[in-house]
Amino acid sequence: MNEVQETYRQEAFELLTELETSLLDLEENPNDMELIGRVFRALHTIKGSGAMFGFDEIAAFTHEVETVFDLVRNEKVTVTKTLIDLTLSASDLIRIMLESSGEGEAGSEAETEEIIGSLRKLVPASTTGMHGEVQPAATATDAPGREATYRISLRMQPDILSRGTNPILLLNELRTLGECHVFAHTSEIPDLEDFNPEECHTTWDVFLTTAAGMDAVRDVFIFVEDECELAIEVIDEPWGADRDAPPRKLGEILLERGYVSKEDLTKVLGEQKRIGEMLVDSGLVQTGQVETALFEQEHIKKVKRKQQQEEQLSGIRVPAEKLDTLVNLVGEMVTVQDRLSQTVVSLNNAELLSISEEVERLTAELRDNTMSIRTLPIGTTFSKFKRLVRDLSSELKKDIALITEGAETELDKTVIERLNDPLVHLIRNCIDHGIELPEAREAAGKSREGRIHLSATHSGANVLIRIEDDGAGLDVEAIRAKAIEKELIAADAELSEKEIFALIFAPGFSTAKQVTSVSGRGVGMDVVKRSIDALRGSIDIGSRKGIGTTITLKLPLTLAIIDGLLVRVGDGHFVLPLSIVEECVELTRDDVERSHGRRITVVREEIVPYIRLRERFRINGNSPDVEQIVVTGSNGGRVGFVVDKVIGEHQTVIKNISKIYRNVEAISGATILGDGTVALIMDIPKLVGCVELQEFTRI
Repeated sequence: MNEVQETYRQEAFELLTELETSLLDLEENPNDMELIGRVFRALHTIKGSGAMFGFDEIAAFTHEVETVFDLVRNEKVTVTKTLIDLTLSASDLIRIMLESSGEGEAGSEAETEEIIGSLRKLVPASTTGMHGEVQPAATATDAPGREATYRISLRMQPDILSRGTNPILLLNELRTLGECHVFAHTSEIPDLEDFNPEECHTTWDVFLTTAAGMDAVRDVFIFVEDECELAIEVIDEPWGADRDAPPRKLGEILLERGYVSKEDLTKVLGEQKRIGEMLVDSGLVQTGQVETALFEQEHIKKVKRKQQQEEQLSGIRVPAEKLDTLVNLVGEMVTVQDRLSQTVVSLNNAELLSISEEVERLTAELRDNTMSIRTLPIGTTFSKFKRLVRDLSSELKKDIALITEGAETELDKTVIERLNDPLVHLIRNCIDHGIELPEAREAAGKSREGRIHLSATHSGANVLIRIEDDGAGLDVEAIRAKAIEKELIAADAELSEKEIFALIFAPGFSTAKQVTSVSGRGVGMDVVKRSIDALRGSIDIGSRKGIGTTITLKLPLTLAIIDGLLVRVGDGHFVLPLSIVEECVELTRDDVERSHGRRITVVREEIVPYIRLRERFRINGNSPDVEQIVVTGSNGGRVGFVVDKVIGEHQTVIKNISKIYRNVEAISGATILGDGTVALIMDIPKLVGCVELQEFTRI
């Protein structure tokens, strides 16, 4: 049961995220019935599953909120800001209940009653019961195309046969609409001496499962409605409000159908026999009535079992630990496959080479599919920030809209999990420091409403996430003055605008004039920088005073396996991420002499500076007469890396290096080659950043 409850909690948290997103969208489009339906379905699923798995407090509380949105669906309650605020507060309270194992924390009971009381005030008096409970609106059941089971109770007038109507034909017409089960009740047929063959004393209960809709069922009886007692009721809707409710007991069905009174039912409940047998033996109900109720009970159970099986087959929930283990195993397989390929090449056997190539193809497909399982759309993270912007802008008396783009962009789940906190810091800074107050914006000729644009796009083996605002922009002079005050730079230091912007990532740096609950303590941007560096990503800032600021995060698609270019320098091997490699060219001794000792070369009529890895990593030995330059694109420019030999493409399984070496700049990890040796994975942006400009151009 604990395992099932934990699964419910995970699903409930996902539903709460979906609920929050739908509510924020609904606030902007209050008449969107699709959004209203999404909110209702999320609430209903949380309630139904909560009741099933023992979260009674959550189920009872969610039921109150769900009932109000049922009235919204039926246009008896309108969507207002007050309703959105209350529902968001209810969502927060449900989250607290889930985190505290389904039991409310101290003080949550009063908050629960306050929210429920406020919700009931929004409901018209005509939909409120005697004790203040909100009465749910009836569920529409006449929509064709959605399968439902109808219970049709039919009692014809005794003289119906003499007027030319044959009930059997009506029943046969019902059978054409779908799966049909007919139960005839003959208890009212008189004895033979009193029997009149021209009179009808039989009544019927019909169970019809069809997607034709309520109107089609009623049309069968359109010509005899005035000559019979007809009741049509939906007893099971896989898509309806009771889809998650537990199956009803036999006694409940008999009581609801009026076959037995509550007093008679109470009398037999204490007997050690089945309720149906006891009621029949007592003469309180007819055998046919019990059979009908039993069929209804079993049918509903069958439909729910089928529904659950379909839901289970449509998606499988796998623990993250198992997925990580799978990725690790695939990584080991990639390493073994690389060793196999090297061995086959050395043996020079055509048949083994063919097998090796097939294994390589299958391994690549397995790797790509496994990595795609680990990727998730970043939209789930984006949706959380709508609530952040809404609440924080309200607190700071600002009018701010968040616009998101590229929510479908997929990223490794590990990256997404570790990206949440840095994005929170950046967006909070946009709201607090970037966007001005409405009056200030109006005075500057801007709209009163500020905008934050959050977008994600693929760029090769990376994802670019941009946070743009149309606020005041960064004040270069203020940042410089603060840096001098904190002795981060000398007073006469000459820095470019980009270098000045980079100072805001220094620990304890803040230009805020006063400390607030949002910012001003200098804690945040340095954390952002460390978090992005830990993800092997980079962060870039662009800003124009009075226009706005753009922060761009460049992150790898995955932290597990990448395509790399394997190179050799001396006896050591290095891997460069293939996504930033543009081309490889030769570097001869004549080329070096023509550049007069400067670390530059001409590639396709463009001057490209280069870095000698042999010198940078202090590798002993002589370089070959003909070296190779691997040209990469980094930070908007082109930089070359001189190596002894380019070996070729390599599926690189990233391994973490020891803590002893984690502060070594320009190295982001390591990988194991097929022969068991270790190759270091280069962090190109960091390597370029730590090399002084003079090294490229010195004579």
